[in-house]
Amino acid sequence: MFRRLLSVAYFLEVGLLLVLVPWSLFWERNYFVVHSPELQEIIKNNFVRGGVSGLGVVNLLMGFHDLSDLLMARRFGDSLTPHDSSSVSPS
Repeated sequence: MFRRLLSVAYFLEVGLLLVLVPWSLFWERNYFVVHSPELQEIIKNNFVRGGVSGLGVVNLLMGFHDLSDLLMARRFGDSLTPHDSSSVSPS
């Protein structure tokens, strides 16, 4: 269960970063863009930014889907566990 929670956290964090970073100043002022003018034209293109943000949305959707699966499995797993048999009298 810990591995699934870690996976959900990873997908949500990466998704959020991929959605937000292309539209920030960090995207335009990083090491690779400063030292490569050819790459600067590509990176500043709004279609590239939108594509990266789209990948972020996919990661967010995967994270929320895994989180909902995890919560549903826990909910149904808890309700399907047998009750304490010592409190039930045999008939």
